[in-house]
Amino acid sequence: MWQSVGFDESDSFTISVFTAVLNVLVTFVSVAFVDKVGRRRLLMAGSAGMVLGLGAVTLAFTQAAVVPGQDDVSLPTGWGPVALVGANLFVICFGASWGPVVWVLLGEMFPNRIRAAALAVAASAQWVANFVVTVTFPVLSQDVSLWATYLIYTVFAALSFFFVRSKVPETNGMELEEMGADAQRSAATARGA
Repeated sequence: MWQSVGFDESDSFTISVFTAVLNVLVTFVSVAFVDKVGRRRLLMAGSAGMVLGLGAVTLAFTQAAVVPGQDDVSLPTGWGPVALVGANLFVICFGASWGPVVWVLLGEMFPNRIRAAALAVAASAQWVANFVVTVTFPVLSQDVSLWATYLIYTVFAALSFFFVRSKVPETNGMELEEMGADAQRSAATARGA
């Protein structure tokens, strides 16, 4: 993506450092607001922002052209900045919401008696999902297309909004024991439905 908007391969370190620093900075924003705003609101706002960012990248790459005789993709004038803003909006929204808040929720949502095992399973699922995205991105972007790949990610970001809205209880201001009981009630209600 970065090459298609005009960066050289030699710029990859600078881009990686900038993205990492940006991610860390917005994580501090999340830490400052997680107890004031609430977990659900941060997650839903993050999902909405990720949809906008990924949607912008998707739209930009629908305009991409393959460089003749190469596998390189280039964006017409004006679309490169759209892709850059979209990618950085995604990083900001993820870093201020899903990046840290999921780990807060995971530490709160399980009853004490299964918390350690449940966290191990949840953390493993997170790393498996990260691995799947990392492994499939190059294949999808080369064999399908960049815009379709980003569209898939946009759809999943949109689904995350609706998942949080319908399935994730707010745990802000609750005691750990209450949270575990609330999760058990939610699970019992879901089984009965």
